[in-house]
Amino acid sequence: MTSTPEEARPAVPYGTPDAPRIAVRGEAHLEVDPEIARIGITVSARGTDRRDALTDLTRRNTTALDLVKTYGDAVEKLETGAFSITPQLTKRGRGERIRAYHGRVHITAELTDFTALGELTTRLADLDLTRVDGPWWALRPDSPAHRQARQQAVREAVQRAREYAEALGTTLAALVELADIGAENAHPYGMAQTGSMRTMAFDAAETAEAPPLDLEPERQHVYAQVNARFTMAPPAL
Repeated sequence: MTSTPEEARPAVPYGTPDAPRIAVRGEAHLEVDPEIARIGITVSARGTDRRDALTDLTRRNTTALDLVKTYGDAVEKLETGAFSITPQLTKRGRGERIRAYHGRVHITAELTDFTALGELTTRLADLDLTRVDGPWWALRPDSPAHRQARQQAVREAVQRAREYAEALGTTLAALVELADIGAENAHPYGMAQTGSMRTMAFDAAETAEAPPLDLEPERQHVYAQVNARFTMAPPAL
């Protein structure tokens, strides 16, 4: 049995004269303090002998890891990422002659104590052939700020619908539907957090111990949006 175009068309959520509907969008924007900060640490070593370069890289990697671990509970996560040891060929000559070996190890540290962050960043940057990038400020995925933004978006939707009903001299009757933006057509819903980051890079230098950096945490922006439909008592038009 073949359906007609009218049958295949989805039902439009219109109201009736006895139960008019109001469709509104609720939005929320919160600005909150970050909960975590991430820094990237790149340890390097270079030498004409492969074994010596690898030995130096291992030693410097251990030094950096041990330094980060001394901060205890201030460090929530410590992970080692990419590792590489790369031969560098001479630019001249017909043969594949190796001029040097260059090794790198990338480490990521996640901290919750921002006071310790400035000191740790400075001490890491003071190590030999060590690069520090970051910090990247963020909220945890389960941060209460996300829930607060969603609840505020719902309250804003109810308030907006109530104001429309009051403009018609009537009141809301019932909630028909509440959905994240895009939930109706299976697209990602409209809840987003801006990827806030303040990036700085430091290279180690042969100097006296530097004072701790004064790092000001960057405020995070959390957004939430919902669609809501209500029925209202029939207005006297």
